[in-house]
Amino acid sequence: MTDFIAVPFYDLFHENGHVPKIREKLPALLTGVTRSILEIGAGTGMITTSLAEWTPAEIFALEPSEGMRAVLLSRLAGRPELLKRVTVLPCDALSVDLAEPVEAMVMINVMYALEPDYRKRMWPVLAGQLEPGGLLVFTWRAGGAPEPRPLQEVESRQVGRHTYRVLVEITESGQEASKARYLYQIAEGDTIIAEEEIVGHAYRPPWETIEAELTGAGFVQQADAPDGMLAWRLG
Repeated sequence: MTDFIAVPFYDLFHENGHVPKIREKLPALLTGVTRSILEIGAGTGMITTSLAEWTPAEIFALEPSEGMRAVLLSRLAGRPELLKRVTVLPCDALSVDLAEPVEAMVMINVMYALEPDYRKRMWPVLAGQLEPGGLLVFTWRAGGAPEPRPLQEVESRQVGRHTYRVLVEITESGQEASKARYLYQIAEGDTIIAEEEIVGHAYRPPWETIEAELTGAGFVQQADAPDGMLAWRLG
């Protein structure tokens, strides 16, 4: 499975990437949330544990990737005080079925991986799992899909004698979707000792599309979300 290829690189790069910014922006949006949060696409748990620190809420961490869940559960094992408060859900967003609606939902850097048809079907499902007036927060970037570009290094981290790096080539680009080739490399000096390749699609829907989908599912936009994030409530 391709997710296992990327997992060893995940925390290395995201801790210096979007995660610190999310930790600055997200807590204020969750003010007053005390009962329950559904995190969609919890990944390795970098935001999951932060949610537990910011709020007293019970957390449902949904993560379909077995490789990501392994790291998430290892992270929780190192935080025994969270083991009774965080439930890890091994399913995807269309399959989530909670015993009762949650107070808030958080989705960080997940929408870019969702095919348009899947995304359209997801919003009504999430609305059915959220209490009336409940909060939905997710990351979103304007500008549409990135333009095609040649292979170039986008991340690099040193771990002991090894350099972990990711190179990306954008091979196709449309109005919403782009196709990219990713190379995950581990090098010692000038020698590449491991290399894996992933080819996949990413999706960056325009504002008009997101607005129409969420409004159609019964959500109403809040005006006070920080840059790079959107906050909606179930009307």
